[in-house]
Amino acid sequence: MKLVKNFFLLALGIGQQVIQISSATPTLDSLARSVERVESIRDIKDVQRCFAQLAQHGRWADMAALFYDNGTLRWGNETATGPAAIENWLRIDSAGMDGVRPGSLDTMIVENGLVTLSVDGRRGKARWNGLRFMGDGLGGTRIQGGIYQNEYVFSGGQWKISLLKYFPLYSGPYIGGWRTVGGSVPIVPYHFYEPGEDPGVPIKPAIGEPPSTRATIEQLAQRISRMNDEDSIRNIQHSYGYYVDRRMWNDVVDLFASNAVVKVTGVGTYQGKAGVRQAMEQRMGPEGLAQGVLNDHPIFDLIVDVSPNGREAVARGVEVGMIGNANIRAASWEFNVFRTQFRKGDDGQWRMFNLELTSLINADYYKGWGSGASAQGSGVVPEFSGTEGRAAQEYDEDAENKDELDLVDLQRRLSRSAAYDGAESVSVAYGYVIDDLNCGLMGALFAQKGHKSSPFCGFYQGPNHTAEACYTTYGRNRSSGLRTSISFHWRPQPVILVSEDGRSATLRARLLQPSTSNSSAGSFNGAIYHDQMVLENGKWRLWSITIDEFYWQSKNWKEGWAGANPRDASSPNPGPSALFNKYPPEVSLVEIGDREAGFQGAAGRFIQWPEIQRMWFHYRNPVRPDWSLTANGYQEPSTGPSLKNGTFS
Repeated sequence: MKLVKNFFLLALGIGQQVIQISSATPTLDSLARSVERVESIRDIKDVQRCFAQLAQHGRWADMAALFYDNGTLRWGNETATGPAAIENWLRIDSAGMDGVRPGSLDTMIVENGLVTLSVDGRRGKARWNGLRFMGDGLGGTRIQGGIYQNEYVFSGGQWKISLLKYFPLYSGPYIGGWRTVGGSVPIVPYHFYEPGEDPGVPIKPAIGEPPSTRATIEQLAQRISRMNDEDSIRNIQHSYGYYVDRRMWNDVVDLFASNAVVKVTGVGTYQGKAGVRQAMEQRMGPEGLAQGVLNDHPIFDLIVDVSPNGREAVARGVEVGMIGNANIRAASWEFNVFRTQFRKGDDGQWRMFNLELTSLINADYYKGWGSGASAQGSGVVPEFSGTEGRAAQEYDEDAENKDELDLVDLQRRLSRSAAYDGAESVSVAYGYVIDDLNCGLMGALFAQKGHKSSPFCGFYQGPNHTAEACYTTYGRNRSSGLRTSISFHWRPQPVILVSEDGRSATLRARLLQPSTSNSSAGSFNGAIYHDQMVLENGKWRLWSITIDEFYWQSKNWKEGWAGANPRDASSPNPGPSALFNKYPPEVSLVEIGDREAGFQGAAGRFIQWPEIQRMWFHYRNPVRPDWSLTANGYQEPSTGPSLKNGTFS
């Protein structure tokens, strides 16, 4: 529990020592330009997340209003230009699967956004993973997934979609599952590797002198504080999701204020910390996971809105419940919307104050949502967050301590939020290039002394070694041809802890792994990443990638995650992957010891779903002391247990 508590405290920002860093003194004008550019990255993400949230409730006109006047939607081979035509296309395409008709469902997930900003800060591009679960309540269903390569423009004081370009990669009905569209999966071009682009530089350096700003130092300070607060709130909401997965109710309760309220639409309202626990246990069962129990509730499309007073905030997002009990072959889906109100206490820490959960559809896995589904919150539409942009928010004269404002420190505080976005950018870039088994680009994402865990084998250090391990496993001619099948590497729900100087970060993310094939239905697997990132030569790079896999796996689409059979206790442990002998790692999983115990290729008894594997939270680098951040001139957030003599205490 000590490990979990440390993670919780750091998610709130408790225990982080403020360190003043030296920097060339910024001017008010240069700081204002930098603030606007960091805000722009986030505003672009929120526009796309809002697009997805509106789809859940059939708000076609509102979705179309997110487009520029002559904006274009290209969905596969179909095209619509202008808000009116886009609204009409969205309505027709839904075919009654709109989330409005009783029993219907349209949960659109647009996740893993990698946004890059133009030099002038007025245009942006973004790549997204897309997944959409649809049903008309009358037996008709559709599941579709693919890649978005979108473009955005700043117009009239707001960010708008100028081009939404969706590449369909897999699709199919619920019964029978999805298959690869067209029989092969193309490699969708990466905008972040176009000339002059780099995923580690989401905000390119501005050119020329900054324009004169009308903003005061107090107004800029408040805008920076909102982004810092947004990072903390995002971490808390995502941490809540991870605790829910493991039914860690003691830790869930710790995230709430003493007078918190949980409202489950159509079920009841629960008061105080005791009520929080009661709500969780009634919905999902007692503390802890027993063998064969899956309680994953991944969070997607989270929008955070911090109030001008800096004391209140709202987080709204989508929760997809993937629930099951392999012991009795029972499994189900939940599609929920959550809206969480946060309050900052007198101690300066954010806590969850009011959590409203609205269930759109609950469905038996083996029947699907085309029939046999229920919806306790049917017809209820939780309030949406706005997309007017962070710079347009009101200024509260009482929210910032004017006596302590300093341009250098404000620049440092801003760099921490820029680091949050930079770490997320290089994280999702890794997922995109490894999807395509592009070993060269994957290796280039690593810092010169960065290192990567290759599954079931060990760690390789440096861009060349990590790339060569990939080539040895998958070959050198994989990046140019079409594929009939693919396993995707979604990395959603990040919890990102940034160093005080904004030059390094640790990141926890899911591995949500949908797969597709042209010969059999795709399915899902789940694992966890524990990563570190650094700012090296002005670019964000991966310092460490550690994958704990798998915590659960689907047997196949028909039988799902509850179809797994217990492993024969008399069976010997599986050995490491073939890579271990073909291209030995610098550090094997066995050498890591207890931290990797139970995973394939590591020490100890192999643990396989439906048995429950231990889950780790943020930790200091356990591989080698000389591979740590601090041994190489970087700060490291004081995460997880302390290290003594190379072991955990």
